[in-house]
Amino acid sequence: MGDSEIEKILYRYNRIHKENSDLYREAAKALGVSDSVFWILYYLREMDRGVTQSELCSMMYEPKQTVNSALKKMESQGYITMTSHQDRRRKLLILTPKGEELAEKTADKVLDLECSAFQEMPDADRQAFLNLFQTYTEILKRKIASITSP
Repeated sequence: MGDSEIEKILYRYNRIHKENSDLYREAAKALGVSDSVFWILYYLREMDRGVTQSELCSMMYEPKQTVNSALKKMESQGYITMTSHQDRRRKLLILTPKGEELAEKTADKVLDLECSAFQEMPDADRQAFLNLFQTYTEILKRKIASITSP
């Protein structure tokens, strides 16, 4: 494969990444919502405005079918409404008052914890973390495109 030191670094990175993903899965479960519902609420709160389903799919990096079935369930439970947008084929997803209440009990709590965790880091570390992670992601994206593009 390659340099054993690089392999050790990748192993450590992948373990941290999986642990981080698991933290969100555990939080969603502890807060009584599915992963999909949690992330829909999270991104609706983060954007602080209505979003289209295609915007939500892009933010969540999930297939349209996965997002659509979660949205249909949330709509039937009264958590969101889908309102007409400029283009009638595209609808804006808006939290209902019941959805706002659910978001306060779930996504807002996690967003607050994330802010608190970042506040515990020195500013230089926060910036370095984001810059390095972005650099790695851009390089990896370019390299993976070499095997996924014709």
